[in-house]
Amino acid sequence: MTSAPDEPASRSASDRTYPREWEADVVLRDGTTARLRPIRVGDRDALQRFHTRQSERSTYMRFFAAMERLSPRDLTRFTVVDHHDRVALVVVAAVPGPDGQGTHEEIIGVARFDRIGPGEAEVAFNIADSHQGRGLGSVLLEHLAAAAREVGVRRFTAEVLPQNGKMLTVFREAGYKTTQHVDDGIVSVSIDLDPTERSRQVMADREHRAEARSIRGLFTPGSVVVVTSPQADDYQTQLAVRVVGALLDARGAVDPVVLTVVGLAPHARQAIEERPAVADAASPVAFVDTLGEVDGPADLAVLTVPATEAADVVRALAPLSVRAVVVAGPGYAETGEDGLVLQRAVVRSAHAAGMRVVGPGSYGLFAQRPEVTFNASLAPALPPAGRVGLFCQSAPMAVTVLATVARRGLGVSSFLSAGNRADVSGNDLMQFWQDDDSTDVVGLYLESIGNPRKFSRIARRLGLVKPVVVVTAGRSGHIVPPGHAVRTTRAPRRTLEEMFRQSGVIRAENTHQMIDIIQLLAHQKLPQGRRVAIVASSAPLAAVVAEAAGSAGLVITGRVGIVQDGATEAQVTDAVDAVYEDGASDVVVAVHVPVLGRQDDRFCEAVARAAARTGRPTVASILGLHGLVPLLTAPAPDGSMVTVPAYSTPEDAVQALGAVVRYSAWLGQDHGEALVYPDADVAGARRIIEAHAGDARSSDLAAEEVRALLGCYGIDLWRSVRVTDVDGAVAAAHDLGWPVALKSTAESLRHRADLGGVRLNIADEAELRTDYEQMCLGLADHLPVGRHGGGAAQFEVQRMAPSGVACVVRSTEDVLYGPVVSFGLSGDATDLLGDMSYGVPPLTTTDVAQMVRSIRAAPRLFGYKGLPEADASAIEDLIGRVCELAENHPDVQSLELYPVVVAERGATVLSARITVGAANRKDGLRRALPD
Repeated sequence: MTSAPDEPASRSASDRTYPREWEADVVLRDGTTARLRPIRVGDRDALQRFHTRQSERSTYMRFFAAMERLSPRDLTRFTVVDHHDRVALVVVAAVPGPDGQGTHEEIIGVARFDRIGPGEAEVAFNIADSHQGRGLGSVLLEHLAAAAREVGVRRFTAEVLPQNGKMLTVFREAGYKTTQHVDDGIVSVSIDLDPTERSRQVMADREHRAEARSIRGLFTPGSVVVVTSPQADDYQTQLAVRVVGALLDARGAVDPVVLTVVGLAPHARQAIEERPAVADAASPVAFVDTLGEVDGPADLAVLTVPATEAADVVRALAPLSVRAVVVAGPGYAETGEDGLVLQRAVVRSAHAAGMRVVGPGSYGLFAQRPEVTFNASLAPALPPAGRVGLFCQSAPMAVTVLATVARRGLGVSSFLSAGNRADVSGNDLMQFWQDDDSTDVVGLYLESIGNPRKFSRIARRLGLVKPVVVVTAGRSGHIVPPGHAVRTTRAPRRTLEEMFRQSGVIRAENTHQMIDIIQLLAHQKLPQGRRVAIVASSAPLAAVVAEAAGSAGLVITGRVGIVQDGATEAQVTDAVDAVYEDGASDVVVAVHVPVLGRQDDRFCEAVARAAARTGRPTVASILGLHGLVPLLTAPAPDGSMVTVPAYSTPEDAVQALGAVVRYSAWLGQDHGEALVYPDADVAGARRIIEAHAGDARSSDLAAEEVRALLGCYGIDLWRSVRVTDVDGAVAAAHDLGWPVALKSTAESLRHRADLGGVRLNIADEAELRTDYEQMCLGLADHLPVGRHGGGAAQFEVQRMAPSGVACVVRSTEDVLYGPVVSFGLSGDATDLLGDMSYGVPPLTTTDVAQMVRSIRAAPRLFGYKGLPEADASAIEDLIGRVCELAENHPDVQSLELYPVVVAERGATVLSARITVGAANRKDGLRRALPD
């Protein structure tokens, strides 16, 4: 479009402060990063430079006319916005200065909208010619749409030239509902900004590809620069020496990594130069004193500098086109607020220059492939190459994990320690491992989870193709180690466990158990069932194993082979082969503890041969063996080598086997479908909630608002009438229809029939008048108003619902998890025993069905002691609709449906409460790196 006169806005630029919450660092399609933020008045010169660098064609596509420069009037119109009716976002990048020294910020993409009517705005984009193809347009659309929804804009319109195919593709492929038509040679596009299942999937797929590519670059750099400092202390110098040594010792490189070391002290440099690998032409290394002497570009940088210098060093790396930086050593957020400021400065500087950050406090990373090993870690020695991907956070835990792996002889394909997890996290590594052909099993040690909703989404997708085994610091996930910037959750402690279960994650209690499970997954096929056979060196030992197997959820078949001390080789082979007969079992546990203390190699070899021949998943606990050993290795019919993992105790073996059996069952089950409710009136619900947008604090919706909001999602809240005298109660009953229930509205008596707070099945007026008077007298002992006067007690009259099982459904918006939906049966099971199930949307139909069936009191819904079966599908539908409501409206801080009576047919919602307030959800509908 051509330049147009300024249009009067409905509010001035000063009416709304700069929305800092719209700022975000993003990963682009090529795996690099950029900074996205609202435009500022001070961006006039940068915007003019951006415009003048554009080609004539790009300018014509944006403005429908040639325009060499933006006029002062246009610059004012484009940079002075009110962040409400006129919004503009820019993507900026740090670029080298004209003299090659330092960096400054340049605009590489602009997106804006101008409100043109109620809920509607005209949108326009302009992407720098030199940065097209990096996904800037799609990222800007996501963030601009999120900002628009926040200020009440629900539809974008745009006028696009037909030849501007790239822009039309951005609109079409975003996944929103779009319409377009051609008028006078101009394509008019209309975009409905309400998220759809497809728009969410499009965002997730783009996020996956970008983040996976950024991590792939970490593990496959062509050149590395290690930066230390003259001010580095002895510890930091030792870190640099260790990393340089690891890089030099990496073996088998076809195209060796080009290594440059900056600022290393002379004595440390001499020690490295004396290493044999330095003299090898296949391992080139250059030593320089300053970054200005580095022959760029460099793919990866490793920093072992004082924390106070790190941000400046990162900015100085920008001219080298570094894609990622590993920050080793202490002195950051773990030390307190000052350290947190330094950590954030490092991350901001890196992201502005297109770099991902590993750390601070990282132990480094390595990748092992058949043809090449890349090692930029602090590990003194690497475990063998294999098919397991490992992630952990702090350096001390990395030492523990790698030592455990090495003792077991477990092969690792790639490893990364994220330290304080300021940027790169376990989520990024899972994105990478999903597509990594060298990795079959994933293990994560998580000291904190910064974005559980995103973790759940990624882990569920990864778990469908590769098993994910996780250890957390503490059972609840409430522990936040120093240095980890994580929101403090108030979600119930079981929430994390339920989220793992729904995602198919295998949760281990500790590092030892995590490796127990991983070595089984990496070296045996997945079980096809739960039936277990046992071969042991004594009957009492077999009984112990059987007890442990039953506790782990396995099914004892009774197929037991006993190999006594002194058995002949034929007897050993016969006993072992018997438990591996076709159809005898799904899994096998082999246990051998010789009384005389001598290991029976014949037993080990017979088990290994049978396991390899049949492909039946097997675990072993044999005195003196632990991990992956040659004695338990045998060739399969196809020539591949199969190893039966060995465990310290039979209990360890059976626990690992039980965990893998459960994962296999999850993998084979019907995972259901996404919860979609076409009849939901999302816009109508939004209008009800937005009526309270100006409230200073959270506010409870009025009864009619609650009924209307629930109605928007197809949830029928039965009407009730509050009364203050018996005549009002009778009139209400006549209006609602007999029979009725009479309930006290006092908080302490809600749903408390045992205290006389509820009378049910009142059939006529006479009975109602009697019950009313009796409740007034009886409740005087429980209500202050009854004891001391001061007003009439209030009651509520409601039509009787069909008899059934009383339940409670709740949703709470948590600052870490987002919406947490819970379900239980009303009464003591929920109130005293906490018998609740939890789900973190988005959920599937299978997840919701599992929520209903996983509580301990669930049999009451399914014909317990001859009672009629309740309508499980009705309560599942209700929970699903609550999930959808909570997912779509982060302003709904809490919702309670209590009671919900589930009858033989249908579920009746008798009472509901909803509280709304300002939204503060972590994982929204726009891609963004951690704050």
